Amino acid sequence: MPKRKIIEIGRDLCDGCGLCTTACAEGALALDKENKAVLVKEIYCDGLGACLDVCPTGALKIVDRESGDYDAAAAYRHVLKIRGPESAEKVHGATKGGGERVAGGGVRPSPPAGRTSCTGGCPGSAAQEIARDETERGGAGRTVSGASELRQWPVQLHLVSPYAPYFREADLLVAADCTAFALGSFHQDLLKMKMLVIACPKLDETEGYVDKLTEIIRENRLKSLTVAIMTVPCCAGLYRMVEEAVRLSGTGLRLEKRVIHIDGRLVS
Repeated sequence: MPKRKIIEIGRDLCDGCGLCTTACAEGALALDKENKAVLVKEIYCDGLGACLDVCPTGALKIVDRESGDYDAAAAYRHVLKIRGPESAEKVHGATKGGGERVAGGGVRPSPPAGRTSCTGGCPGSAAQEIARDETERGGAGRTVSGASELRQWPVQLHLVSPYAPYFREADLLVAADCTAFALGSFHQDLLKMKMLVIACPKLDETEGYVDKLTEIIRENRLKSLTVAIMTVPCCAGLYRMVEEAVRLSGTGLRLEKRVIHIDGRLVS
């Protein structure tokens, strides 16, 4: 059997926080009866290590050892069963499209009869074109650029650790995924001098998000907390999650909301 990269778990170091189980898009990790992280099946682990950054104790590492190949099709079916179709879409190596074949020879199911994409009915997904004046960009064919204000990595809520040192006494921005694409001055107007967490309340697997946000707020004595969302209805869910996390943290931290229109205007 050939060697490949795969996760190894230091059982004595594992404190049962469960952060790795949500960070793994392939569903390769779970907690056992002793509240310790275990590898569900080796074929579910892609060996890329998305779980490493969220482990607060260093119990996880990627090693080279003999193992069967990663099976994207099997991982897809596994995640589809335990988390649903939206999460299954994020499995590494599984191609898009209902009914198309994926790695390993598996087949994704087609959408149920009568069900269509939410593009036609969800206000936040309605297709529309936004007219632009080229003078906004300094003339045709030109772009206006600015320095990045990003100060840490990772930034996705599934991946960050509540105990990362950069959160300590920080000004924190929790931003919906689309905000940085809609607001051209995102880095200068919202992110400057702040640490960042991004999430999508519509497409992410959000179970555990409130608990993680609560831990970030409670453990780090944050100086300030800002939530940036879009005007689309689903984005309000992110604000509600952060609002609930502040309540559960018991810190009384003031929460500031910034709202961006889909045409790029900062409306509040």
